[in-house]
Amino acid sequence: MVKVRDLGLGFNSDEIVLFKYCSGSCHRARSNYDLTLGSLLRQQLIIPGPQERILSHPCCRPTRYEAVSFMDVQNTWQTVEKLSAAECSCIG
Repeated sequence: MVKVRDLGLGFNSDEIVLFKYCSGSCHRARSNYDLTLGSLLRQQLIIPGPQERILSHPCCRPTRYEAVSFMDVQNTWQTVEKLSAAECSCIG
């Protein structure tokens, strides 16, 4: 449960909404690509640049989203599409 104004989307509302997110490990879903990339990174045969972050494993991310509706301080209903995670999966 989070305040709408804490979402960082610029909405002025005192309401609290349910924000569902994805988390967790995806190591069981590692592919040959992930294993190879991890090995090359450990051997420093691939060196990320100063602004790069290379992940050698899949990430748990939303694969389906839900809209969230709330009332702003002007008593107007607002709906934000694709805000809350409805389904998660290992991506990458």
